[in-house]
Amino acid sequence: MKRFAVFNQKGGVGKTTTALNLGAGLARMGHGLLLLDLDPQAHLTSILTNNPPEVSDSIFAFYRDNKALSELEIEWPNIGHLIPAHTELIKVDSLFGKGPNILTRLNNGLNTLRETAGERITIVDCCPFLGVLSLNAVFAADCIIVPVSSDFLSLRGAQQIEHTLKALEPVLKRRVERRYLLTRFDRRRKMCFEIQEKMKTLFGNDVCETVISENVAVAEAPAVHKDVFAHAADSRGAQDYAKLIEELAAAGFFGAITSPRNTSFSA
Repeated sequence: MKRFAVFNQKGGVGKTTTALNLGAGLARMGHGLLLLDLDPQAHLTSILTNNPPEVSDSIFAFYRDNKALSELEIEWPNIGHLIPAHTELIKVDSLFGKGPNILTRLNNGLNTLRETAGERITIVDCCPFLGVLSLNAVFAADCIIVPVSSDFLSLRGAQQIEHTLKALEPVLKRRVERRYLLTRFDRRRKMCFEIQEKMKTLFGNDVCETVISENVAVAEAPAVHKDVFAHAADSRGAQDYAKLIEELAAAGFFGAITSPRNTSFSA
């Protein structure tokens, strides 16, 4: 099964929201799902848990204590499992930034986890800056999803990621698939369409046809500890994320559905 990293070097673009709702929608299609929070802000973790986990129960323990990823998983009802983050992750760059094998650490850990837990789609919510953690995700990922909110600063962050990915290709010895996803799209604003056209010029076929509309339900759902499908299945936001999944599935990103349960995306 595929591994996805959701990453932009600018915050506030819908990164965590996309990781959550992409995972929730895939779970409703019957895919086995693992969400991994690799952001020291731990926003994805906070949606599931009212209280943050102990540092020894978070992904930081994987880096600091060599704890197996299988020991860190917690169940996320109706979605799958989560490996939670902790604010101590902010120390990873200073503690491990010069290690020779640090960039492949997460990839190796996920390979070991697959041997015991089986095949699942993995979605990594990255931190909004380029460092050890985000590079770990890039080195482990089959595809990078780059949310780009409908403003020019977010587009600039996407351009920086494109440059980074191209620079990494000789090291990775492959081209990392990426899809640029326009978020917070307001059809009443001319600028949104200008950003969309600029993205198509810059990134061509790597731009998703689907856009994620500015939508109250999408914004509200994390506040009530839900994904958008569980919170408001008939909302425009839920429909947009369902279309995104259909688009990525048509492109062959997810493989076969393991045990179809509900393909209507309803709550």
